[in-house]
Amino acid sequence: MSVRGKHILLGVTGGIAAYKIPLLVRLFKKAGAEVRVIMTPAARDFVTPFTLGTLAGYPAVWDFKRGGEWVNHVEWARWADLMLIAPLTANTLAKLAHGQADNFLTATVMSGGETPVFLAPAMDLEMYRYPAVRRHLAQLEADGFHIIPPEEGELLSGLEGKGRMPEPESLFRAVEQFFTDRERSKGPLAGKKVVITAGPTYEPIDPVRFIGNRSSGKMGLALAREAHRRGADVVLITGPASAVPRDLPFEIVRVETAAQMDKAFRRHFPDADIAVMAAAVADYTPAHQSERKIKKKNERLHIELVPTPDILAYAGAHKRKDQKVIGFALETDNELENARDKLERKGADMIVLNSLREPGAGFGTDTNKVHILKKEGAPVSTPLADKGEIAKIVWDEIQKL
Repeated sequence: MSVRGKHILLGVTGGIAAYKIPLLVRLFKKAGAEVRVIMTPAARDFVTPFTLGTLAGYPAVWDFKRGGEWVNHVEWARWADLMLIAPLTANTLAKLAHGQADNFLTATVMSGGETPVFLAPAMDLEMYRYPAVRRHLAQLEADGFHIIPPEEGELLSGLEGKGRMPEPESLFRAVEQFFTDRERSKGPLAGKKVVITAGPTYEPIDPVRFIGNRSSGKMGLALAREAHRRGADVVLITGPASAVPRDLPFEIVRVETAAQMDKAFRRHFPDADIAVMAAAVADYTPAHQSERKIKKKNERLHIELVPTPDILAYAGAHKRKDQKVIGFALETDNELENARDKLERKGADMIVLNSLREPGAGFGTDTNKVHILKKEGAPVSTPLADKGEIAKIVWDEIQKL
């Protein structure tokens, strides 16, 4: 996870939303971050230093002295990889906007140098609307602070409107996304567009029945996640795959038939740097689709099938010199020979071979075992591993191209 090992400095000010901060501390700790907490004196009226210090695993501070000894605010600022002040009251907001360092928290923020600072303002509706508050937020955002806007909802005053501090999970995700984006900007695929196909296609016979396969889309999804983690701009074109959720941090294009997948791929392929064809595209589709459900009769049913578009062959024939095309092959016999033949015939730069004869590999499983073939050199064989781990190996080999 992106916050693992990071130093998170939490600032807590005197607002009622401070009661949510213990859960936020727990979220960061469970994710592997190191946490320290600075409180304003007023924050102690809403949540205790003992609670936050115990959850953080480090004593919370609210003054320049602790136990009669000086606490170095510069050292605390230099320790942090990121500061988050939540809740941020209008009072502390005004102090930060005017460079007022009259408590340990504001002094630490002002000593942070290039350390990113996130602010989660929380106050009543009319306070949030107050002109000075709006000016202060705009000023701090212009100064480089990251503002996490309050949410709409019921406020302590009984009013309904904007002013609620986001829930701890939302604050955690904002920080996590920051580190994710920063890591991605330095990744080996940063600036590259990657198009990945995943899942099965369904070729309709009538409004009820279709020709399809057992692909779950798990391998394609794992490849897309790993490419995104490495910095790529990912477009995932997926058939009706149950494993592909809707809340992914990259573009998803959902299709059903091979023809629809082909059309979507041709739209995105021209400006792609890498295309990975992990979908199990149906080879044939019914020549005619009945507009009504076909009734069962006491006689044989004959369905004429015609070939579907060969998306991998299209990519291999139309790729530029600077584009790389990676195909997948699922075989049941003569695996390496058939995969090598596919590599040559389709004009691909690499083929990832799955065998249905390998226990724990293939459709529907969480694990896989593949053989990676390139135009030159011996195949690279992986052990049986989680598909996320297989995706890392596949991308390592793609990057070598």
